[in-house]
Amino acid sequence: MDVDPRHYEQIGIKDNDIHNIVLSYLVHNCYRETLESFVDCTGMPEPADYIEDMEKRKGIFCCVLEGNALKAIELTEQVACDLLENNKDLHFDLLSLHFVELVCAKKCTEALEFAQNKLMPFGKEQKLLEKLEDFLSLLAYEEPEKSPMFHLLGSEYRQHVADKLNRAILAHRNLPSYTAVERLIQQTIVVRQSLNQDHGKDEIPPFSLKDFLKG
Repeated sequence: MDVDPRHYEQIGIKDNDIHNIVLSYLVHNCYRETLESFVDCTGMPEPADYIEDMEKRKGIFCCVLEGNALKAIELTEQVACDLLENNKDLHFDLLSLHFVELVCAKKCTEALEFAQNKLMPFGKEQKLLEKLEDFLSLLAYEEPEKSPMFHLLGSEYRQHVADKLNRAILAHRNLPSYTAVERLIQQTIVVRQSLNQDHGKDEIPPFSLKDFLKG
């Protein structure tokens, strides 16, 4: 690789570039109040049409995190009517959240009926069939949290599905599905890996956001 990063040590970063990166992050994650404060403090123009979009996505995001998957599906279909129809993997993940809620509520009969009616039709695809088997295995345990698939019951899985849905809605509306800071970090990792390989280093130190932000 011909690029020597030392050639760019004296190049300053413009405040406007920093502001755009922060703005992208706030819009992506639907932090409306923080966005409004940030815009007031920096004097940046408020992004057109973003507030309404943020509120809609935030409502969907919150439903997923709270486990109200059926409401999230309803709201998603209002915002992007054909999104879930064309993204079976995401649609399955949302429906699986409702199945998990039924399992956690000890409504095993209702959970099984829901799986038969709503989840099993996705089993025609091998990847989704494997997911389906993982979820159905929860019914074999009186205490599902002791199942090998216990991670499907937790908030981290809901967060994963919420993030996945958020990105899909943004992409459907032709908006960036990744924030500027995420793209920056991705590019930084790729460049660092290339530089390390060019210098013959076998081990690449793990990327640290904390150290990266410190410069």
